[in-house]
Amino acid sequence: MKNTLKKYWFKIPDKIRFLLVGMFNAGVSYLIYAGLLYFILGEQNYQLALVLAWLISSVVSFTTHRILVFPVEGNLFKQYIKCCATWFLSYILNAFLLWLFIEKCVINAYFAQILATAVCAVLNYIMFKIFAFKKK
Repeated sequence: MKNTLKKYWFKIPDKIRFLLVGMFNAGVSYLIYAGLLYFILGEQNYQLALVLAWLISSVVSFTTHRILVFPVEGNLFKQYIKCCATWFLSYILNAFLLWLFIEKCVINAYFAQILATAVCAVLNYIMFKIFAFKKK
C-alpha cells in the first residue's frame, strides 16, 4: 500500500506537489502560531509566537519538502541551512514587494500580500529545486 501511494504521489508534477505541501505547511505554521497565542503566550506576545512558530514549522516544512517534493540524499544540516537562506531571501523579497505594491502601485495591503506570496512561492520553488535540494 505504501509503495503504491508513493508511486502515484511521485507521478504528480513536482510543482503541484510543492503547492500542496506548501499549503499544508502554511496551515501547520498558522495552527502553531494561533495555538501558542491562545493556549500559552497570550495575544500580547504575538512576536514571540511568530518566532517560535517559525522555528517549529521550519523543521516541519523542511522535512515535508525534502520527503514529499524533492526527495534527495545528502547532509540534512546543510540542506536545512540552505532552506533557511532561501526563506530569508523570500522574506526580504516579500517585504520589498509589499512596499512596492502598497506604496508605489497603491494596491490594497491584503491583495498586495497575495501577489507577493505568489511571487515568493515561485522563488522558493526555484531555489529549493536548484539550491537547497539540488540533486547531484
